[in-house]
Amino acid sequence: MEKLTNKEEEIMQILWKMEKGFVNDILEKMPEPKPHYNTLSTIVRLLEEKGFVSYKSYGKSHQYFPIVSLEDYRGEFVKDSIKKYFGNSVSNLVNYFVKEEKLTQDEISELMQLIENNSKK
Repeated sequence: MEKLTNKEEEIMQILWKMEKGFVNDILEKMPEPKPHYNTLSTIVRLLEEKGFVSYKSYGKSHQYFPIVSLEDYRGEFVKDSIKKYFGNSVSNLVNYFVKEEKLTQDEISELMQLIENNSKK
């Protein structure tokens, strides 16, 4: 799965929340400064070419909807990040968060509970 640009991800975040929408609907949800309608339309069409969205036609208008779920994209992104930045080791990732992100004891306990619960399955 291809990594999206920051702007493409921003648009996908909106579509994942909306579930479907026309370019004007997406534009309405964009933060300021909003892109020009034509710019947004071009990016949405690129997302279609990349296989992230599809559309239903209503005359000359298209209502776009995601065909890649947030969970699938997130999974690929996390796997890729673990591989690139943590030596393909989940332990290195967790160690980073424990050391660098200064996790609280409650957060560490929660992580331990998640690990214990998942190891029993």
